[in-house]
Amino acid sequence: MVFIIILLLMPTTITGADLLYKYCPDTTHARYNADSPFENNLKLLLESLSSNTSISDGFYNDTIGNSPDQVYGQALCRGDVNSTVCQSCVHDASQEIFKGCKHQEAIIWYELCQVHYSNIIFFSTMEYYGKYPEKNKLKKNVSQPNQFVNVLTNLMTNLLDQTAFTSKRMFATGDMKVSGNQSIYGLQQCTRDIIRSECLNCLKSALPELQGCCSTHEGGTIVSRNCNVRFELYRFFNEGNKRKTWKVVIICVSTILSAVFIVLCAVYLKRGRRRRLENVQDEERSQHGLLPELLNPTSVTIIEENKMVSSEELPFIDLATIKDATDDFSDSNKLGQGGFGAVYKGWLDGKEVAIKRLSRKSWQGIEEFRNEVTLIAKLQHRNLVRLLACGFGGEEKLLLYEFMPNKSLDTFIFDLKRRVELNWQTYHNIIEGIARGLLYLHEDSRLKIIHRDLKPSNVLLDHEMVPKISDFGMARIFCDNQNTANTTRVVGTHGYMAPEYAMEGLFSVKSDVFSFGVVLLEILSGKKNSGFYLTEHAKTLVEYAWTLWKDGKGSEFVEPLLMERCPKEEVLKYLQIALLCVQEDPEERPTMSAVVVLLGNDDSIGLPEPKKPAIFAIGRVAPMTMSTQNPSSNGLTLSGISPR
Repeated sequence: MVFIIILLLMPTTITGADLLYKYCPDTTHARYNADSPFENNLKLLLESLSSNTSISDGFYNDTIGNSPDQVYGQALCRGDVNSTVCQSCVHDASQEIFKGCKHQEAIIWYELCQVHYSNIIFFSTMEYYGKYPEKNKLKKNVSQPNQFVNVLTNLMTNLLDQTAFTSKRMFATGDMKVSGNQSIYGLQQCTRDIIRSECLNCLKSALPELQGCCSTHEGGTIVSRNCNVRFELYRFFNEGNKRKTWKVVIICVSTILSAVFIVLCAVYLKRGRRRRLENVQDEERSQHGLLPELLNPTSVTIIEENKMVSSEELPFIDLATIKDATDDFSDSNKLGQGGFGAVYKGWLDGKEVAIKRLSRKSWQGIEEFRNEVTLIAKLQHRNLVRLLACGFGGEEKLLLYEFMPNKSLDTFIFDLKRRVELNWQTYHNIIEGIARGLLYLHEDSRLKIIHRDLKPSNVLLDHEMVPKISDFGMARIFCDNQNTANTTRVVGTHGYMAPEYAMEGLFSVKSDVFSFGVVLLEILSGKKNSGFYLTEHAKTLVEYAWTLWKDGKGSEFVEPLLMERCPKEEVLKYLQIALLCVQEDPEERPTMSAVVVLLGNDDSIGLPEPKKPAIFAIGRVAPMTMSTQNPSSNGLTLSGISPR
């Protein structure tokens, strides 16, 4: 693959940062006092926005302080300005909003940026309220209003998909000729904390208001919290991406020529590697193997090497459509890379999807592809990620899943700023949802499935924060009367593997129970299990939790903010359940059906005392990384460990 890096020089024509609108809700209870903790936090927040927005690709949000004086802030620069102009605009807007608004929430719009702060979290939430800058009233009327309105409507409608679904920055500009030498120039932009469908909804709310106020004028602007629209009869925006074409050509040509030699060498080496891979027999690719995350009832029939016929439950998407949805698998749409292949974000029928592009080394033949799809397709559950469709063409084998806008659990529980977004009820629902998903795999589905790689990055969160277990690349099927299995190839993620599996290759439903216990400990503490290795506290998070528990100091294990926001008795009950799940003897660990019952009980009466947990040194196993993992991906990842 050839990567081309192009430096786009911004023109000097954009220098002004005119104030468009300032919104300060004038309510008595919303005002804050001078030199108060809230004002001090606000000062720090605005300084953070001024210094970080320009280096964060023109969009940044941050949180300062603790409740009740916590402040949330967000800044957005117009998508066509350079970092210098962006920083200057956000600085000026921050100064103005601090001087002019003594309220706990305010938002200000400049021509080239906007700044918003509030005492209530507003990230990732779309709320439309259009504002009309005074400059709209200064615009003259056009001479041919009927024709002008039609052209304006077409222009702004054409920009909708580009802004909401195509542009990485959710920013688009364009122009359309009215008559003779006269053209209309339009701009649309959304804040990048909302999902793309909400961006589209925001723009669709703004455009009628733009038409209502300004469609017969020589220009107009509507600003809102999450989107802005504007048009003029002059080119008011920068088109830097169309400049310096000759430089781009030179860079492309030189890069391609430099890559020819590398490609020729890679082809030679790849042929040798492929021959070696074809000779490797892997027990995991037997009839007990599982395709990662195929979790929807389907029936797929493959009739030839390059053709596929699918049932109504699982649509077949042709390769050309998938390439178009992912911009030909562009790096800008890449969510992550795993042992089974790369994951891309795409758009189909106006909806975001996650597309798994299976690597060739994981798929040696068409028969395996058919078997895997029809096998795992028998599963369906609220807490399992759903398969939407599949694609097939040449050597490409693709799987399309529902897209998880809130990414994975680890992006919340290990981030101090994002943890505050979750209340105890949300934690409770996530924990119970994971447990119910595992229970379905172990007992309630037609097949008995052992996941073998449960961890926070493999628990995805939908728009309602419902947890969905993902990444079944290492899962195994058990027969009805089978309780344990043995493997010579231990795969998984260290820290979440039960010791009998990591050291001896023995796995069962109790292996998943152990992993669930570790995940529960990480949720309660906000700490990673791996982060405890060789610390002064303990070798593992499990050992640390056990030490505090047996000393009667279980509350010290729980993350302080969580301890303040939830019933102490309930969170300590969850800690006790987690310790029951990580006991050293697999027979002593509860089943997932028992775990679900324990989680649902109102008190801890009758809860057995946990015995010594499974504690073993990390140095006794040697990590063998099979993939890289991106916490912002859709969760389709893989890693492996082999015993020494």
